Amino acid sequence: MIQTPFYLIDRAKLARNMAIMDDLRQASGAKVLLALKCFATWGVFDQMRQHMDGTTSSSLYELKLGRTRFGGETHAYSVAWADHEIAEAVGYADKIIFNSIGQLERFDNPSASIARGLRLNPRFSTSGFDLADPARPFSRLGEWDAGKIERVIDKISGFMIHYNCENADFDLFDQQLTRIEAEFGALLHRLTWVSLGGGIHFTGEGYPVARLAARLRTFSERFGVQVYLEPGEAAITNAATLEVTVLDVLNNGKDLAVVDASVEAHMLDLLIYRLSGRIETAGDHRFMICGKSCLAGDVFGEFDFPALLQVGDRLSIADAAGYTMVKKNWFNGVKMPSIVIKEFDGSMTVVREFGYADFEGNLG
Repeated sequence: MIQTPFYLIDRAKLARNMAIMDDLRQASGAKVLLALKCFATWGVFDQMRQHMDGTTSSSLYELKLGRTRFGGETHAYSVAWADHEIAEAVGYADKIIFNSIGQLERFDNPSASIARGLRLNPRFSTSGFDLADPARPFSRLGEWDAGKIERVIDKISGFMIHYNCENADFDLFDQQLTRIEAEFGALLHRLTWVSLGGGIHFTGEGYPVARLAARLRTFSERFGVQVYLEPGEAAITNAATLEVTVLDVLNNGKDLAVVDASVEAHMLDLLIYRLSGRIETAGDHRFMICGKSCLAGDVFGEFDFPALLQVGDRLSIADAAGYTMVKKNWFNGVKMPSIVIKEFDGSMTVVREFGYADFEGNLG
């Protein structure tokens, strides 16, 4: 029995997303790059690289990981490259994407040997969270002035346009892409590739993948560009769980169960965006599932169970791949979850365990 807590990545569930990825690539002609900012657990890259064209990064370290562990086409993006990073970044990347005209011009000579792109901010997005909205007022994420971009268009061959966030509405995607075509079409015609970023929830249940593929192909043919998508959540949605064990039960006006993991340390996005976790359960007994850190708000959510929870019960917190393992931390010194892969034959492979030496080494 593997000791909890651990992240459990299920290859069979991952394969379902990868099959949709294949369908979209074939029907649209688009290439898909794994967004490492969302998921970078390279123990399953052997499976994913068979269905994806490469990776896209947000930092030098992610870039290096993509090149060395995933392979394929490697895109390098950073909100701001430092002087001491640029040569190494160019050495790893197939394409380097600059966030601003200032960065593009500053690193013009060092980056001239590879394809270059510029982040375009269309000044609208599908994000419902101001914290994550790339088009929020005074956003630093990309250039939006077509006149300014026109003056440097000969220095680049592509745009990266990241404006979707868990967007499951194809019609909204279509409308916003039409707006981009109208406002920036003259520039798009002068490029050879365009990345439409991530945040399109095309592996969600019922998403019209065929319509998305047709729309992407139309866009590609109209402007003569290779289209890229940068799926993160879409690549790994519902493919992993956080496996935990109940350590204590109590009632302080509500039935509570404390588990051997922490929202703050192991599923940080739930706190950041004030979301509940998900446990696939039902019944007549409601419990608040609480983390074991000292943070008062360390709560996974409230869920209904078929029986009263007991110390030692095992729980599975669903959809625990995206923005979890890449954000896990050592808050309170709570034991970091191991990383376990459920193989196609049902066997379990422990690919990483963490101990005190990892905690100590992280601090000095």
